[in-house]
Amino acid sequence: MRLILNVVALLGLIAFPTFAFAQELALKRVMLSSGGLGYFEYEATVEGNATLKLTVSLDQVDDVLKSLVVYDDKGGVGGLSLPGREPLAQAFKDLPFDQHSLGSPAELLATLKGAEITVGGGRALAGRVVSVEEETVTLPGDKGTTKRTRVTLFTDRGLQQFILEDAENLQFADAALRAKIGQALLAIQGNRAKDARTLELATRGDGKRTVRVAYIVEAPVWKASYRLTLPADAAAPRSALQGWAVVENLSGQDWKDVELTLVSGRPVAFRQALYNAYYVTRPEVPVEVAGRLMPGVDRGGVDADQRAKSMPMPASPQYRAQQERSVAAPAAAPPPPPAPIAAGAEPIAASDAATQVVFKFPRAVSVENGRTLSIPIIDRQVPALRLALYQADTAARNPLAAIRLTNDGESGLPPGVITIYERDKAGYVAYVGDARLSGFPTGETRLLAYALDEKIVIERDVAQTDQLATGTIANGALRLSRVVRQTTTYRVRGPAKEPRQLIVVQRRLPGWTLSKPDSKGVELSEGNYRIPFQLPGGDQTQTFEVVQEQTQQQEVRLVESATDQIRVYAQAREFDAKTRDALSRVLQLQQAVAEAQRKMTQVDGERQQIVQEQARLRDNLARVPANSDLQRRYLATLDKQETELEAIAKRRGEAEKAVETAREALRTYVASLG
Repeated sequence: MRLILNVVALLGLIAFPTFAFAQELALKRVMLSSGGLGYFEYEATVEGNATLKLTVSLDQVDDVLKSLVVYDDKGGVGGLSLPGREPLAQAFKDLPFDQHSLGSPAELLATLKGAEITVGGGRALAGRVVSVEEETVTLPGDKGTTKRTRVTLFTDRGLQQFILEDAENLQFADAALRAKIGQALLAIQGNRAKDARTLELATRGDGKRTVRVAYIVEAPVWKASYRLTLPADAAAPRSALQGWAVVENLSGQDWKDVELTLVSGRPVAFRQALYNAYYVTRPEVPVEVAGRLMPGVDRGGVDADQRAKSMPMPASPQYRAQQERSVAAPAAAPPPPPAPIAAGAEPIAASDAATQVVFKFPRAVSVENGRTLSIPIIDRQVPALRLALYQADTAARNPLAAIRLTNDGESGLPPGVITIYERDKAGYVAYVGDARLSGFPTGETRLLAYALDEKIVIERDVAQTDQLATGTIANGALRLSRVVRQTTTYRVRGPAKEPRQLIVVQRRLPGWTLSKPDSKGVELSEGNYRIPFQLPGGDQTQTFEVVQEQTQQQEVRLVESATDQIRVYAQAREFDAKTRDALSRVLQLQQAVAEAQRKMTQVDGERQQIVQEQARLRDNLARVPANSDLQRRYLATLDKQETELEAIAKRRGEAEKAVETAREALRTYVASLG
């Protein structure tokens, strides 16, 4: 069949030829998407050229213009037309008044000053409107005031006035003006109309044939809900799963014997206002006047284990035993299953497409507009393993009762809420909780938490350590590796009787690795580890540790480092003997540098003390009499101190040289280390 796409909105601008007949299209197929869209397909049998009429609601016109598609294997499409919907601003564009002027007769007359009118009533007048003024008058008997409108006309007899509220009728003399007022009122009425629009689709062809017309419009999201019934035997590998679809018909028309298909997916969808008129704003250019230059303005140009995938989690001992029994003794008859859930009257065909799951109803469906339809779409046995799921953020003391569900069917399952029932040994069924199912592709598993498991109690502690790992010396630096470990300890008191598999959800630290337990069998999910532990039952308390670690690199420049820091590293047992010996030698050379610096500092202290004493003596000399014994004593002391300063200067040079020699020895040794 040849596909002809037609998204042409002619809006009455093309004159179609006269066709053989016009008829309504009949709705035959409906496809609803969980993305909030609906595909509606119509059929009509035509012969020769024909006009097909399709009525849609006003808010669907944009989507119809965007997505309309026509299937005709023996003909073609001439075009599509429908009534236009101009904005009111466009309707009033060429009128001598605006929309607000139609708010009252006084406003209209005030806007149309100069218009010729005739006034009927007790006092007939004819003339052109000069002014419209509102005035306040007092009612007889002091009963208050009221407002009235005084209109002044220019007549053959001069200026005459009348009260607008007293006039029995008023008519504009200009027939063209009367027509414009009527046109404006019709535009306002048409803009307020929220009814449907009838589209006329022209088809051209020869002979009798079937034409199909389809489009995509907004539709209520169809919902999926599930019922999962757990068998009485907790070790049973499979449970009964039934899925229902809830569909609302809010399309504005009844669905009568239509082919209904449900699609679960997330398509990319847009909406565009194609039914509105748009105009391009043009820049205004001033009129050129002779003798004036107007040059343009130039604005320039312009996995949980450290491999890349997650490992499937191991099954419980009961599940493995059940599988081994089924393999070892294939001829043994399985125990009779419990009474199943009542299935749908007819199976629904489910299939996987590239990006979505499709459910097609086997028979035609009728749903009145405004009603809801709910019908089973899935009914099968699925692998279901009971376990306990611990999420500290959800419940700190107890895990959640959960089901590990595996989709081993031939199609995926849409997201929805699952109501979980449990059957006892006597065959009675009890409600145990609800769970949420995300989109469930075939071959994947989901953990469904539905209740609090108070048979298991968990205490949790978190501790962190930081220790050296390795150290090497190269290029004058000590390169350290430090291992930071975060240990989460779980103390778990298991159930009193039955064994249980426990799944612990542990937050994965970005950039850290899981060192305990072994990552085999651990899953990654949304930034969390899911770590399995086995609880044997019998009210035992077990301790489990989850350790994540990170190796951090650090570089220490040996020449500039503090002595105390080097002393710590020289004693670190995590380093090899060669590295520790080298650090010990560096420490000795650092101590030699420190001793030389201490001696130089001591010499500087002696010099500073003498300089301060000299300052005191010179200050005293300025105050004692000349040639006195005290003056001679001060001068003798100053002379002696000058001799001492000369000796100190010599010692200072020797100390400074010793410091440099010690530093050079340190630098030379560090450089020799590699």
